[in-house]
Amino acid sequence: MATPVIMPKLEMAQETATVVEWLKQEGEHVEKGEPLLAVETNKATVEIESPASGILAGIRVKPEQVVPVTEVIAYILQPGEELPREAEIISLPLPQAPVPPPVRATPVAQRMAQDRGVDLSTVVGTGPWGRVTKVDVEAALSVSHLAAGVRGEKVRATPAARRIAREREVDLSAVTGSGPRGRIQAADVLAFTPAPMVVSEPVAEVVPLTGVRRVIAERMATSAQTTARVTLVTEADATAFVEAREQLKADVADEWGFAPGYNDLLGIIVARALREFPYMNARLSDDGQTIERLAAVNLGMAVDTERGLLVPVIRNADQKGLQAFGTEFRALMERARAGKATPEDLTSGTFTVTNLGMYDIDAFTPIINLPEAAILGVGRIQPKPVVQDGEIVVRQMWTLSLVFDHRLVDGAPAARFLQRIKQFIENPYLLLG
Repeated sequence: MATPVIMPKLEMAQETATVVEWLKQEGEHVEKGEPLLAVETNKATVEIESPASGILAGIRVKPEQVVPVTEVIAYILQPGEELPREAEIISLPLPQAPVPPPVRATPVAQRMAQDRGVDLSTVVGTGPWGRVTKVDVEAALSVSHLAAGVRGEKVRATPAARRIAREREVDLSAVTGSGPRGRIQAADVLAFTPAPMVVSEPVAEVVPLTGVRRVIAERMATSAQTTARVTLVTEADATAFVEAREQLKADVADEWGFAPGYNDLLGIIVARALREFPYMNARLSDDGQTIERLAAVNLGMAVDTERGLLVPVIRNADQKGLQAFGTEFRALMERARAGKATPEDLTSGTFTVTNLGMYDIDAFTPIINLPEAAILGVGRIQPKPVVQDGEIVVRQMWTLSLVFDHRLVDGAPAARFLQRIKQFIENPYLLLG
């Protein structure tokens, strides 16, 4: 009997997956457990194994196609066996679509969704483990208003709001309502500022906002809209840091199999500072009522890949030596760039470091990787003239940008944390203490 190949459910909140490529071709013999195809979920690219030995046949989906989970995408046939007829395919005893599990959401998010008529199963959660928060529901409401305008649906608004909209020539579908169930009030129209008119230009290329790119877009927008971001910038004299790294390269590269890089050393420094300043290793609770200081220091190291920006996580980074940190970081980075990072590789981070120094960037203000409290932006190291002991000398200077959520941390404590990182950079021997 033909064995169906089914698109598996790989993540708790997953509804679809995108076919990246077929690793085996139609009519090719495969063994049970052998990789058949690669699929992309919201978090990673995963290889799907063959459920049986036989001949791959009846491929029903193409690369770049989005497929619902549990759908049949191909068959494994035995020699001489034919594909099921369409009527037989329908009656095939496929696994029943699972009953959607209760959506994980905070009590505040649940009440808001009920009051405003939002289906929580359609909301992307940005809380821990994908939990839906109040902010996520607000973002969904904003998107739904825009979508309603595009579809031509009737917008819920008070008579006064409609009158003011007519007088001011305001498109109500573009206004976010603050009343019950998202109803637009007069005050909403009065406060609305229409976007400037943009002259349409020919489109050279359309890139689908799917997979990892879609997740990045949603989470970055949510972070920018919900966090009270403040940026602190400092310059560190990295001369001793550069010298220490060069000495390490010469001493351990052959033994370790890799030359320790600036990211490795900085990762160790940041992890040490997070252990000393635990208020930076924190997040806001799901209900927004408490600050949770986390026991583990799980350091995210942003990596540029063909699929977009990914953040592999080095767990318990403060407990690792330089060799262990560098070895794990390289393995994670290799999987991420090869499109083989697992969901475990990319989750549970408590603080993120992102480095653009290799692109000749001096300073920038990265977006906080929710639900974390802060992110460190790293620029390039370059020689600059500075005053030292009353004389102008050339030193290797390094610009660091700490972006933090003012809801969780005040400016002075955040500054002390950044100052400690600077102290470690300028005096690497302090790491021995």
